[in-house]
Amino acid sequence: MKNLYNQCNICPRACGIDRNTSLGACRSGAVPTISRVSRHMYEEPAICGKRGAGTVFFSGCNLGCVFCQNSAISRKSTGKEFDTNELAKLFLTVAESGVECLDLVTPTHFTPTVAAALAMVKDRLGVPVVWNSGGYESVESLKMLRGLVDIYLPDFKYYSPELAAKYSHAADYRERAEEALLFMYDMLGAAKFDKNGMMQKGIIVRHLVLPGCRNDSIACLRRIAEIISVEDIKLSLMSQYTPDFYAGDDKNLRRRLTTFEYESVLKEALRLGFDGYMQSPSSASASYTPDFSDTFSLDLT
Repeated sequence: MKNLYNQCNICPRACGIDRNTSLGACRSGAVPTISRVSRHMYEEPAICGKRGAGTVFFSGCNLGCVFCQNSAISRKSTGKEFDTNELAKLFLTVAESGVECLDLVTPTHFTPTVAAALAMVKDRLGVPVVWNSGGYESVESLKMLRGLVDIYLPDFKYYSPELAAKYSHAADYRERAEEALLFMYDMLGAAKFDKNGMMQKGIIVRHLVLPGCRNDSIACLRRIAEIISVEDIKLSLMSQYTPDFYAGDDKNLRRRLTTFEYESVLKEALRLGFDGYMQSPSSASASYTPDFSDTFSLDLT
């Protein structure tokens, strides 16, 4: 495992840093660090259900979103380190706690270790494995997850390279997100659900509508519809942006999303034939963000 981190190219940044001795562009070393494990009731209904999603929040992130609601853990390595064996045991603990799924949140920068841990216990989990990521993925790394992940829950954040660079320091975001989405679709195909409406296999694409960016959001949806059959995936169109986590001077990001902005994007999503999940304006609240601390927290009650 050490060799996969010693000149890191796990994500599209390919920073080349030896994460065994230094922090990569993801602000992380070579050992997965987890901040919080919990039963989360606010994920999409098809993965959350009545019992909640068993969320495992990894610290660090290979993006640098200036408005990140999980910035308390995404911008630094905080929590508890887990080696491959410990991670496998943790996954089993979460899956056996009665949750609807094992929801791996921001795992991209630890893909090799997470894949190895999943391979050890996949046949014993008994619940779908969800890869909940920012969408900025390397196809070569995603290949490690073949047969191990049941549901991909990627973001598709931007169409414009300028916006991607300004807000997430990743001008090539759209190209990499497209490649990743196509590969995920190639691996999993059309979404499948059980008799209770819980997703067992497939893709839910998340898109957060940002204030002042509705035209870019519409361009994102049109591009997704061009490259993938919208009948085969679900769309989670989010309105939850809140300026509580933004400290810059961008005038758009210092305000909340308007009803007009969100509904105009939703209208286009429906015109394109997307089906899935929408949010009410009340979701734009910092109260829905988990309470992260510098210490590891495990609460599956």
